[in-house]
Amino acid sequence: MRQITVGKNDAGQRLDKFLTKTYTKLPQSMLYKGIRTKNIKLNGKRCQISSRIQEGDIISLYLKEEFFEQTPTEYDFLKAPKVVDCVYEDENILLLNKKPGLLVHPDENYHFDSLIARVQHYLYEKGEYQPQNENSFAPALVNRIDRNTSGIVIAAKNAEALRILNDKMRKRELHKYYLCVVHGKMEKKSDLLVGYLEKNESKNRVYISARPFPGAKTIQTKYRTLQQKEKYSLLEVDLLTGRTHQIRAHMASIGHPLVGDGKYGKNTQNRESRYKWQALCSYKLVFDFQTDAGILNYLNHREFTVPQVWFVDDFKNLK
Repeated sequence: MRQITVGKNDAGQRLDKFLTKTYTKLPQSMLYKGIRTKNIKLNGKRCQISSRIQEGDIISLYLKEEFFEQTPTEYDFLKAPKVVDCVYEDENILLLNKKPGLLVHPDENYHFDSLIARVQHYLYEKGEYQPQNENSFAPALVNRIDRNTSGIVIAAKNAEALRILNDKMRKRELHKYYLCVVHGKMEKKSDLLVGYLEKNESKNRVYISARPFPGAKTIQTKYRTLQQKEKYSLLEVDLLTGRTHQIRAHMASIGHPLVGDGKYGKNTQNRESRYKWQALCSYKLVFDFQTDAGILNYLNHREFTVPQVWFVDDFKNLK
């Protein structure tokens, strides 16, 4: 028999979701049967799959030991560097300046080094994240950007902050602004571009049309020109919709691909600029809460920017 005392970072979850994350070797069929036959109890009483757990609740599991996964003695995140570039940090969140070339989450080719692994290693060294004391929570990223894009990524240190920020992201109460360098001079100093996007999952690529077509999603990309040269333009972009590769594909679709973008641009154009990465940075974040943000209300109306965007100084050297 096992007993779990629900901690602060576990509160608010459905019972079945919590147990699935806590005991990964416990089959779903056994979990549901255990709840149905009262071999899993909440505060000593019968419970439901959808029961919401609260801090201090006690979950009792009368199941075979083989289903209980032991706490690991080694953590993969410790194999990643522990240094992160913080734009801002407090007891609830981190705002990180991700460098181009770094994955936000590990994949099959770069399993150990990623932004989230570095965040967890950093907080582990500070003593703010002790995985052995957590049942199901780990510090997590709220937003993500492409591997070769730089800029602000938000990390939540606790479950309450994560739930609030995920909700605010869905409600579009977090505003992200981008800087980018594109090929060519813009016909208009500023504009609101509207297009229709379709994603090809197998190719990890999107296709954009100026006219609607079946299955396409509407996108809106607002830009203003900050500086121009004979062959290049520096833009600030406000995404009114947030689709995969939206800025890269939308600008390319109107004849102004991002400098350094090999997927949607042309290598013959990019060689001249010698940019190693696509010139795109999520450089500014504005908190604009329209509803209560609980423990994060102090962030409302605050604005954060990346202190130095790598390609802005390089733009001066472009012809």
